[in-house]
Amino acid sequence: MSDRPTTPTRAVHSVSELAETLRGLIEGALPRVWVQGEISNLARPASGHWYFTLKDARAQLRCVMFRNANLQVRPPPQEGDEVLLRAQVSLYTARGDLQLICEHMEPAGQGALLRAFEALKRKLVSEGLFDEHLKREPPRLPRAIGLITSASGAAIQDVLTTLRRRYPLAPVYLYPVPVQGTEAPAAIIRALAELPRRAPIDVLLLVRGGGSLEDLWAFNDEGVARAIRACTVPVICGVGHETDTTIADFAADLRAPTPTAAAEQVAPDIADWREWLAGVALRFNTAAGRALRDSGQQLGLLQRRLLTQHPGRRLQDRAQRLDELTLRAERAAHARIQRQRERIQMLTARLERAAPSTRMELRRRHLATLELQLRNLWQRHAGEADIRLQRAQARLSDLNPRAVLERGYAIALDSSGQALTDAARVRQGDALRVLLARGELDTTIDHSHPAA
Repeated sequence: MSDRPTTPTRAVHSVSELAETLRGLIEGALPRVWVQGEISNLARPASGHWYFTLKDARAQLRCVMFRNANLQVRPPPQEGDEVLLRAQVSLYTARGDLQLICEHMEPAGQGALLRAFEALKRKLVSEGLFDEHLKREPPRLPRAIGLITSASGAAIQDVLTTLRRRYPLAPVYLYPVPVQGTEAPAAIIRALAELPRRAPIDVLLLVRGGGSLEDLWAFNDEGVARAIRACTVPVICGVGHETDTTIADFAADLRAPTPTAAAEQVAPDIADWREWLAGVALRFNTAAGRALRDSGQQLGLLQRRLLTQHPGRRLQDRAQRLDELTLRAERAAHARIQRQRERIQMLTARLERAAPSTRMELRRRHLATLELQLRNLWQRHAGEADIRLQRAQARLSDLNPRAVLERGYAIALDSSGQALTDAARVRQGDALRVLLARGELDTTIDHSHPAA
């Protein structure tokens, strides 16, 4: 055996093999990470992918955001923007560079959002989209009210409660939409276009409760602002709290500080109308009383003049004329009072008929009438079906062969079980089976007499 030492076997990798191994180790060891920094060296080639460097004061990393991911980023980033990324740490094997593969991008902090807000506001102001002469006056007494908001938020309850309390005469048509997140702007735009076509509304409320600037960002969308101006009915916007201001507020025909305030602006207070009607009735009664007093004063004046004149025929004529004037004055006064009372009763009845409880009772009576009609229709159809069944049973009984056998007839069957109708089909010695009304007979043909 040789004492010469052996050389150990060395594992030799190609550069590409080692690079792929390193990329697998990096991507397997590090989960998705969130990174914040400033964009520099931004490139957007024709492929639609974005290539840039993310840096801070002490370091920088190469980044790529492929087209299928960056299509969701609105607005697109600019050189120098501070952004927040969700990315996969990886290795670009062709150059051996460490890089971040970005999956999500958003502006970092409210500073970027405020800059985007101011930029869009300046753009729309320069186009004249917020000009006062474009604003439409909401109707004083709306026939129907449209409502665009979240179906599960607190704002919808505040608005509906306020509308029921102040103005229950107008129906409310709700178009539920998400009010935050990436899907919210498209849903709001669609609702602004579709709700006036689907429902007979003449004013529309666009509302949302309070939240952060990010939560309210759907109402800072350029498409939402243009959809508000394109809406066929006046739009009242009540988004957030009193201190919150959105692009939608500037575009709306009327801006309310809160959702509840928006409902108060669109709905007149029915209590004010009742008070107005009471004032009208009081003025009518006052005017009627004044008319009666004036007539009484005129009557007294005529009576005094009568006393100063010569009695006789003239006195009788004047007395008769006085009676006529008195009756006319009383009738006119009473007629006027009665007309005002009837008008007040009519207005009161209209208010009562418009009450939800009255409308519910009318619907309940209509439902009871429909139920009675359905029951009568079912009974009539059931009776007719029973008569048809009895007739069918009678016909079936008439066609039953057993009924023929009961009258003394019989049925002859050949060896194959077929009924015989012709004597020429059998021969002497053939076996037959004869069916009777009760029982059967087995017989053999001695003679047959076929028909001539």
